Amino acid sequence: MNTPRDRSIVDWPAPPRPPRRRGRLAGGTALSYYVDALWFDSLGYFAVFWKTLTIQASIFVLFAGLTFVALYAAFLAFKPDRLNDITGGTIVINGQPLQLPVEPVLRLIALAAALVVALATGAGMTADWTTLALYWYGGGVASVPAGASPLVDPIFFRGLPFYLFTLPAWHMVVDWITTLAVIACGIAIFFIVITGGTRILSRGRATPGTAAWRGLSISFATLLLALAVRVYLGRFDRLFTDRVVFTGVTYTDAHVTLTGSVVIAVALAAGAAMALVNAVAAPRLRWLVAAMVPAAVSVVAVTLISSYVSSFIVKPNELVRERPYIAHNIEMTRRAFALDRVESRAFPAESGVDAVDLANNRATIENIRLWDWRALQDTLRQIQEIRTYYDFPDIDIDRYVIDGSARQMMLATRELSIEKLPESSRNWINEKLIYTHGYGVTMNPVNGFTPEGMPALTLSDMPVRSTIPSIKVTRPEIYFGEMTNSDVYVRTRQKEFNYPQGDTNSVTSYEGTGGIAIGGFFRRLLIAVNRGDSGKLPFSDDVTADSRLLMRRNVRERAEALAPFLTFDPDPYIIVGDDGRLSWMLDAFTTSDTYPYSRHYRLGRNSINYVRNSVKAVVDAYDGTTTFYVIDPEDPIIVAYRAVFPSLFKDIGAMPPFLRTHVRYPELLLQLQAMVYGLYHMT
Repeated sequence: MNTPRDRSIVDWPAPPRPPRRRGRLAGGTALSYYVDALWFDSLGYFAVFWKTLTIQASIFVLFAGLTFVALYAAFLAFKPDRLNDITGGTIVINGQPLQLPVEPVLRLIALAAALVVALATGAGMTADWTTLALYWYGGGVASVPAGASPLVDPIFFRGLPFYLFTLPAWHMVVDWITTLAVIACGIAIFFIVITGGTRILSRGRATPGTAAWRGLSISFATLLLALAVRVYLGRFDRLFTDRVVFTGVTYTDAHVTLTGSVVIAVALAAGAAMALVNAVAAPRLRWLVAAMVPAAVSVVAVTLISSYVSSFIVKPNELVRERPYIAHNIEMTRRAFALDRVESRAFPAESGVDAVDLANNRATIENIRLWDWRALQDTLRQIQEIRTYYDFPDIDIDRYVIDGSARQMMLATRELSIEKLPESSRNWINEKLIYTHGYGVTMNPVNGFTPEGMPALTLSDMPVRSTIPSIKVTRPEIYFGEMTNSDVYVRTRQKEFNYPQGDTNSVTSYEGTGGIAIGGFFRRLLIAVNRGDSGKLPFSDDVTADSRLLMRRNVRERAEALAPFLTFDPDPYIIVGDDGRLSWMLDAFTTSDTYPYSRHYRLGRNSINYVRNSVKAVVDAYDGTTTFYVIDPEDPIIVAYRAVFPSLFKDIGAMPPFLRTHVRYPELLLQLQAMVYGLYHMT
């Protein structure tokens, strides 16, 4: 359970991030990549890091290179031969006038501008690398799981991979080409303006047949072609456009707008042809203006016809006209949010004796939750925190088999809050080397009370005591949790605080394999600079070459760093394993906003119209081992991501049996589906 949220939306705050400096220059970026490589390698996912880096670098080099070549080539091609006729500017240095040549200066400016735009474009395209990766790996038939029947939209009869993978990538590329065309037009107009001034000064004859005019015609033709493709692709976008009544193509769209979009696209292509002819012949401005006329006329005609059909054909009999399209919206939205998988069962109301027969309903009665999680959290903070620097950030509910029966239990992790340490103890050694982890969990039945009204604790205290032999905690230290938001160093010469024992403290040393080895001085220095710890770490005698850095210890931040393309439930829950180890389980979702005929809903910071709980992530609370299990192999998005990162995911069959007994339905998904079901409960 988390703090109460606004139930009108499915939202949550971002996970805490450890405060540290991030490199802004090339050296800092390279250092971040180096430490990230060490971190991924420590988890056994170096192949994932390398694949991600390779994809991002390829996208950056491709689009930055093409952008630079296109823009600088446009400058060279559009530059007039008579540019040297323009009088250069004069500056005075030490009292001596210095004449600046125009062409070399403009060439230098063009090089710098093309480079800046190219780098910005490459960075922008790289930021959306998952779109292109999904297109490359998931755009084909392979993205449909074996044995699953391909689903097509009811208007264009295209499969889901087209909408989930292909269409977003095409939009990216077309937007990029459109931007280049606009910039190229700007370059041509610039040269037209300055050469016009040259002709006036030299009293030459104003002849429009120049390289700049031809360049403007070619650039304008490219722009019109890009707009034609955008208009054509916009036909598919109408399948997931939200409207007042429903989402998707309407009667007017199906009978007018879709065909009209093709007409407009053809008109734009015709205008592009006119612009190209203008470039080959003697270029004239009036022909460029005329090239826009067919598209403008088409837009006006389509708008008027659409308005007529909507007002005089659809609205007088709207329900009948829109009924098949509303049916498409209902069916596809239910599919997109997995409501079609919900099984309906009759539950007749009973008023006889059997309805209150305790013997026949003992399992239900024994699991009625009486403890409110907020009251339990406050109580645990009073009786189980032991010291003020501990906290119970959350209460989780899970199932455990006790004496052969499944019982609902409430669990809470006792995590260490660095902020609550006494001010006199807030120093680098304590925060980084000694106070490194939380300790233990509490567990109680959802309806268990002591005679004093306290929770009947199954697991409690430090060291952890258990009242049920089958439930035990053998590794109670929590190095990775929900409040572990700072880096620590383990296997140092300092003993780590484990838990208080009266007037003394129990100490321990980390025995796990997690973390990044500090290594020699040079590696230590690089790690220190990257983690914002350069004032202490390089000079600490307590940290040795065998010491290890534990970073990204917040379990949600950890999972998101490994799989940033997944959406994670903000409420991970703790599991006490059969072997006594503590593990965190996180629900991960694949989402999209381009599912045909499905309505959009807000999930976190994104607007989506498709969701699947395709992955369960498990994080070991002691050594940080993180594993991703695919629980929905029919989800085309996770199939595509598995093709991109085959070493990142495991089949659900590989999950240990004791973990599988703790897989539960995500609360976040239930809230979202309930919201969707409120409108789309009809079939």
